[in-house]
Amino acid sequence: MISEALHFRKSIFMPLFQILLIAVGLAMDAFAVSLASGFSLKSSYLFWSCIIALFFGGFQALMPVLGWFGGNLFRNYIEKFDHWIAFGLLVIIGIRMIYEAFVSHPEKKLIRPTNLLVLLGLAIATSIDALAAGLGFSLLNVPIFLPALTIGIITFTISFCGVMLGRSIGIKWGERAHLLGGIVLIVIGIKILLGHLL
Repeated sequence: MISEALHFRKSIFMPLFQILLIAVGLAMDAFAVSLASGFSLKSSYLFWSCIIALFFGGFQALMPVLGWFGGNLFRNYIEKFDHWIAFGLLVIIGIRMIYEAFVSHPEKKLIRPTNLLVLLGLAIATSIDALAAGLGFSLLNVPIFLPALTIGIITFTISFCGVMLGRSIGIKWGERAHLLGGIVLIVIGIKILLGHLL
């Protein structure tokens, strides 16, 4: 009985741990932009930290849900190789984030986060990867509520901290965030693939 309970707890913990890692990886785009936003702000840091975090966290929570429902429409047609697709999505996202870590984006230094239309565009742009991740969750038959909620909360928290940190450390840390997030997503993608093949 005790061994069964321990096995149950382990089976619950591992998916939650993977979801947490994916959430952190996906939040790195928002973190990088949040740093640049904090660097660009001149006043009302606490207020705009909350607004920016709400935009980024909200869209990061919404996009996986949209991707998940889209994936469910096609699951019957691709279930034989769904793990390859999930692996490919995470690796592609990870490689793109690593690439961005080594490419200069001068336009990010000119962010005007107090313009709500600009902020909306940034929130959508930084959450596209979460849309692809939602598709991956659907292909792996993972219920979307917990991942979407986790991704949203993690992104909100990281974005809020990013804006506040951006006041003092600038945007250099955003490049390192992209690198770390990309590596995390690639590792998870490989783990998912090996879990289905072995």
